[in-house]
Amino acid sequence: MALIRPLPEGPLDIIGDVHGELAALHELLARLGYDSEGWHPEGRRLVFVGDLCDRGPDSPGVFALVRRIVDSGRGDCILGNHELNLLRLSPKLGNGWFFAEEDDHDLKLGQFSGCRRLPQEDRAALLQFIGGLPLALEREDLRIVHACWNAETITVLRGEGADEPLRIYRDSEDHYADRMAGADFLALAEAEELAFSAMATDRNRQPPPAPNYARCDELYQNGNPVRVATSGMERVAAQPFFSTGKWRLLERVRWWEEYTDGVAVVFGHYWRVPDGMERPRHKDIMNPFERYAEGDWFGPQARAFCVDYCIGARFLERERGVTTGFLTRLGALRWPEAVLLMDNGRMVQTTPGSRGATAL
Repeated sequence: MALIRPLPEGPLDIIGDVHGELAALHELLARLGYDSEGWHPEGRRLVFVGDLCDRGPDSPGVFALVRRIVDSGRGDCILGNHELNLLRLSPKLGNGWFFAEEDDHDLKLGQFSGCRRLPQEDRAALLQFIGGLPLALEREDLRIVHACWNAETITVLRGEGADEPLRIYRDSEDHYADRMAGADFLALAEAEELAFSAMATDRNRQPPPAPNYARCDELYQNGNPVRVATSGMERVAAQPFFSTGKWRLLERVRWWEEYTDGVAVVFGHYWRVPDGMERPRHKDIMNPFERYAEGDWFGPQARAFCVDYCIGARFLERERGVTTGFLTRLGALRWPEAVLLMDNGRMVQTTPGSRGATAL
């Protein structure tokens, strides 16, 4: 099936990254007027921007609910980078729930021990569902992608034969390997990688400059259209910075600052901070939205909107003993009303084409 698919007409509720927070999802659905299975009395439709799983207490439960909604025709879901990690069978922070208990890296580190595990007999069906998700949805007035709407990337993903995200991902990796095999800076990059890797996880020792190794990373990220759509574009940072447990050489490209199309685009991924909350230090030392308020649209035409409000960091609140009154939020953007609704009931009237927003 196509990786860029038509977005159905009619009113929508676009839900940001869920990250295994099933209780928050049920609360938000109820506030939006849906029943427990995603049916709305006014015929509204749900759209999930991806990253349904990881870090939260019940990733299998979130997947089961969203899959029922999608299979019933009441909603749509696109692929996020956390789903892509599962497709690739790649262990990452918070996704140990998916693997066999003896292979659960999170349990070995003493993290996320209270998360519900996926029975191993259910893995194949979940991977089949994830592997059939599109990378973006579009209609005349709206575009939805997990991390980055890049015209060149979207063109590639619309191309003939672009039907399986994992195959396109692997084909791009093969192309990168062939390209690097003939690169005149490869030997320098490999030497820099050895020095960098020796201290990559030591917060107290900043690695030496590694411009050639960083260049390889940049080409690897931006040359893979599946990676761009699900985790964004990156560029070499002015200097290494420590984030999510290791030193980084690349920084995120704020593509929305250059998005000039008149069609609104809604995305997730970037841990936007709700008003009244500091950005979680766990994720990133840099806030890509520091100039924007909670309900602002981004870019020269103010036509880009991030609907991820940091619920992926709710596990950090639990580690501090918080059980109610969470600051991290699960958000939904109602379209075409452009009303932002949080799982705690907070409502904000946003204004596409303007940075103005009003609490309701």
